[in-house]
Amino acid sequence: MSLSQLAAPLVLFAFLTPAALAQCSPVHLTAEQDHQRMMGLLHIESLRPGASGNPSAPNAANYDEAKAGPFYPPPLPLVMNNGRLVTSAKDWWRKRRPQIVGAFDNDILGRFPANSPPVRWEVVSTTLERNGNIPVITKKLDGHVDNSACPAIKVDIQVTLSTPADAKGPVPAIMELDFPPELMAMIAKRFPNLARQNGPTWQQQVLAKGWGYASYLPTSVQPDNGAGLTEGIIGLVNRGQPRSPDDWGALKAWAWGASRALDYFETDKAVNAKEVGLAGHSRYGKAALVAMAYDPRFAIAYISSSGEAGAKLYRHMFGEPIENVAGTSEYHWMAGNFLKYAGPLQVKDLPVDANELIALSAPRPLFIGAGSTAGDGWADAKGSFLAEAEAGSVYELLGVPGLGTSKFPPMGTALATGALAFRQHSDGHTPAPNWPYFVQWAARWLR
Repeated sequence: MSLSQLAAPLVLFAFLTPAALAQCSPVHLTAEQDHQRMMGLLHIESLRPGASGNPSAPNAANYDEAKAGPFYPPPLPLVMNNGRLVTSAKDWWRKRRPQIVGAFDNDILGRFPANSPPVRWEVVSTTLERNGNIPVITKKLDGHVDNSACPAIKVDIQVTLSTPADAKGPVPAIMELDFPPELMAMIAKRFPNLARQNGPTWQQQVLAKGWGYASYLPTSVQPDNGAGLTEGIIGLVNRGQPRSPDDWGALKAWAWGASRALDYFETDKAVNAKEVGLAGHSRYGKAALVAMAYDPRFAIAYISSSGEAGAKLYRHMFGEPIENVAGTSEYHWMAGNFLKYAGPLQVKDLPVDANELIALSAPRPLFIGAGSTAGDGWADAKGSFLAEAEAGSVYELLGVPGLGTSKFPPMGTALATGALAFRQHSDGHTPAPNWPYFVQWAARWLR
């Protein structure tokens, strides 16, 4: 894109008057235009190219552990910015944890808006049905986000909630950040092996414990593309205008939607809202980890194949690198400031890493999983394990056991004796093989 093309949208924004902003006239940019606009705001001339998942490509992603590092030690969650060691839970909560949150807010994930709009929940339908041989009550829910500040942008949070019909009282529930049904149908058609279900579904496994389950569609809150940054909840709070460099990205917005669903669960007598867990796979594994980190009301989580910008250490150079996340296909997940680390700055310059994102969930239980390198190498199972092992120091400071080892386990071996759990399965990019292990482990923590 030429400088004149880059300047065009910037000129447009310069001529938007306060009156125009107040009237909410959404700006429409392509992902490429918005990406270039953000680079202009940050005075970045170019970004390093990303890696290819094709092993024969000249820029193929690294899958050689000997070349992965980490060659730069990640920041330690229990070392203050001034180098002082954190030795008490009081200092963690009052001093160190806010430092980590501040770094993620400013440079990685962006900041929640100061005043997010209220949400009015509507029970659209209530149905008595069966899942396997267990009767359940399923509620279809719409969370209508107040858009009076910008009527041109409408956001309705889509959630379904199912609880055992014969429950004697409120039950724990696991909420999955779910892909749209049309996308799942396409995946089932193109990749039947991935979609094939052997044995009970995860929902049936949860029901067998007497728990409920829910499905939340993150894209009902925020589109999964850069062109949608002036739409969804991000566009709504910005009155249809493009982001500032430290504004929140889609991961934070999807996490916000999960928290609003939990707001509803707190009003539903069928759910024990103090025992609501999260589950997410791939990009939604990233979002589930962010939701767990930022909302202490979530009790437990299963994070599957979350990769770069999720549980994977940025400094472990294996699978997807930071440059891909900063590219036009994924940058909208992050704060605009994140682009700096794929341009003038390097991975070693990041003020935080995934070990500290994981540590923000402490002391609540967290299960992290991924598949084998053959099929799920992009997500980097070992990089996630290394981050989780490093986060264990915070769990132990707060009086609960972490993983209990820093040695990467053999394939298929579950580390599940503490409040941190890990397992790498031998299949590809799928959460299914680890669900039985998560449910068995979660039963130690949920009633």
